Amino acid sequence: MKQTLLRRHQWHSVGRILLNIPLMLVILIPLLYTLSISVMQPDEIYTNRLIPSSVSFENYVRALTGSYYNFPRMILNSFIVSTTVMLGQMFTCSLAAFAFSFLEFKGKRALFLAVLSTMMVPGEVTIIANYLTMLRWGWLDSYKALTFPFLTSAMGIFLLRQYYLTFAKELYEAAKLDGCSNIRFMGSIVLPLSRPALGALGAYVFLNTWNQYMWPLLVTNSRHYRTVQVGISMLYDIDAYSLGLMMAGVIIVIVPSLSIFVFMNKQLIHGLMAGAVKG
Repeated sequence: MKQTLLRRHQWHSVGRILLNIPLMLVILIPLLYTLSISVMQPDEIYTNRLIPSSVSFENYVRALTGSYYNFPRMILNSFIVSTTVMLGQMFTCSLAAFAFSFLEFKGKRALFLAVLSTMMVPGEVTIIANYLTMLRWGWLDSYKALTFPFLTSAMGIFLLRQYYLTFAKELYEAAKLDGCSNIRFMGSIVLPLSRPALGALGAYVFLNTWNQYMWPLLVTNSRHYRTVQVGISMLYDIDAYSLGLMMAGVIIVIVPSLSIFVFMNKQLIHGLMAGAVKG
């Protein structure tokens, strides 16, 4: 009986692997083809070759050392903006989620529903209002314009609130009876226990901000504040026939995203699913 169950388990594992292989190929083939073009010789790119006859890293050198478009500066800008937005949302969303989870005040449910309703509004609807606000405040072409509109989010508040609701209410009541303030309770108990959810939120926000294109293109004019997604299009505009240069820039940009996904995959899944236990 045990051998039969073991064989069934082995066959199920093999079946899952076989089913995942086509999906893996669909995802990896475009990435591998992009990598192949980035290391091809220029005269081979338009010959329909899939594998380069010789590997050349000239495109990567050009992308990282070109003084005209200053691609390394754009990478640094993306890191600064993404990290600032990530830390800002982790701070503001944790405070709001704490209030919606543990505190009692008039209109709490209505206010939370109002916050959730903003998730239904597409970003394209508010982009003009945000742009006019940045223009009126004189913040265009600055880090403030790139970060300020995204320092909080309804999704982050909802995610952390759902996670906080898994904590026993008696824990908060006991802390209040012992004279523990809300700030101390949050800093000493809630935040240390919320690392999976905070890590998932941080990774999600960092990736979303890193991949932004429309907003940085709209609010920045100088290369000093351009982000890396805008920089990729600039690589292609410099020389429309230098497809390998743009592909090298794409590979460079993808590396941080893939690194976060590979090293934080389990934490992302655990943090996003943990709040589903209790609503």
